Amino acid sequence: MNHSATDRPIKPGSTIGIIGGGQLGRMTAVAAAELGYRVHVFTPEADSPATHVSTQVTTAAYDDQDAVEAFGQSVDVVTFEFENVPAETVRHLSQLVPVRPHWECLAVCQDRVLEKTFCRGSGIQTAPWQAVENAAELADAIAVIGAPAVLKTTRLGYDGKGQVRIHPGTDPTAAWHDLSGGAASLPAILEGFVDFRMEVSVITARRPDGTMASFDVVENRHKNGVLDVTIAPAQISEILTKQALEIGQKLTAAMDLVGLLAVELFITHDDQVLVNEMAPRPHNSGHWTQDGCKTSQFEQLVRAVANLPLGTTERHSDAVMHNLLGGDALDWPRHLGDPDNKLHLYGKGDPRPGRKMGHINTLYAKGSQPQG
Repeated sequence: MNHSATDRPIKPGSTIGIIGGGQLGRMTAVAAAELGYRVHVFTPEADSPATHVSTQVTTAAYDDQDAVEAFGQSVDVVTFEFENVPAETVRHLSQLVPVRPHWECLAVCQDRVLEKTFCRGSGIQTAPWQAVENAAELADAIAVIGAPAVLKTTRLGYDGKGQVRIHPGTDPTAAWHDLSGGAASLPAILEGFVDFRMEVSVITARRPDGTMASFDVVENRHKNGVLDVTIAPAQISEILTKQALEIGQKLTAAMDLVGLLAVELFITHDDQVLVNEMAPRPHNSGHWTQDGCKTSQFEQLVRAVANLPLGTTERHSDAVMHNLLGGDALDWPRHLGDPDNKLHLYGKGDPRPGRKMGHINTLYAKGSQPQG
């Protein structure tokens, strides 16, 4: 991919359009305001977190072409906090205004088969995988990849949704029905189970001129398929750290991505580094940067898409980020009562079980953070 880009920075006082109204958009909008930008949010959901802190809001479906056109004409650049937007919408927007990351980056990261194929074409390893579209193809793929494995929809799954575990002896027909809801055919992927010792992630920022900067590699620990804790930095060797950073930058450059790319990686027991997933936007595992770095991932996204100089990614403290899910956020008086906590709440009204309501960052002197 090779998209020309203007060398001119987008000046403070201009308007940044954000597709998506969730907490990532909210925190990006706050960072944009601190740099003097206005923000126009486009979201199909009324009263979403980003709308509470934005200058302007369009509430419309992503495929509402009239609303999309009006949105594109009202902003100076567009970025994303949510990548599952129809490709046609993004292509149309890119004819009206600079869209960063470009729609082709979104297309790759929207589809697990395209994502794995892109990694393979870039010479980067992933877990074993095979595309499947029905129960018979699933049975064939299980015979090749083996079990345990995970059957996933190619699109729209996140936080453990849109997937079915495959165990030795699992009936492929039953597993297919569980994933597809009874549909005979559906684009899906079977991913071989990776016996990893650690999951890590790296977030890389890139400007239109190709300048890149990466945040430190961090360890991620999940609970019930949802990120629970991020530990910065990950306690891995310098060699593995270098490999993870190189993978992040190689994929970012290969996609000609402008903005942020988060790459989730598995580190195996024999020290292989395998790509799990990518996201062309701010990432839950980067929330620690709000308090552990001089430049947060959200400010860095604004700098990149506005073609400003990137900020330093240096970590001034070790950090542990804890997600607040569901009713955890209702305990805010206790969280605020601990002077070591930095509480971030997203302004969501309904604390459903498993819903991301906020997070807490706890800082430690560099080199002293607990690993338990």
